[in-house]
Amino acid sequence: MKKTSYIAILFTIALLALGGCRSNPVLNITDAEIDTGSKSQSDVKTAIDRAARTLGWIPKEVSPGHIVVTLRIRTHVAVADIKYNKDRYSITYKDSTNLAYDGVNIHKNYNNWVTHLDRNIQVHLSAM
Repeated sequence: MKKTSYIAILFTIALLALGGCRSNPVLNITDAEIDTGSKSQSDVKTAIDRAARTLGWIPKEVSPGHIVVTLRIRTHVAVADIKYNKDRYSITYKDSTNLAYDGVNIHKNYNNWVTHLDRNIQVHLSAM
């Protein structure tokens, strides 16, 4: 093969490799509002705990109004802080393993997991 053919093949491989990268800016949920009604901070804690557990996250209360959730899938680990009160909550990236976090971007699965967690928290809050 000619030298230009090798360069074309290498260029194509490089493009395919880059196209396979699946990273996006880290998704943080900030100050999601809670329709309080007659909900207490304890009710919010219960909803977060149940929502996390049903999706495979392991919640650990750090202090009142602060839960750390951990999700382990095969060799991947995602850790997020959830800070809450009776009016609102936030889900913030804390740490990860094998999710290609570079300080700004992370594997898109992390964002999907956080999105599902947020939606599930809302479902559990609505059911109370």
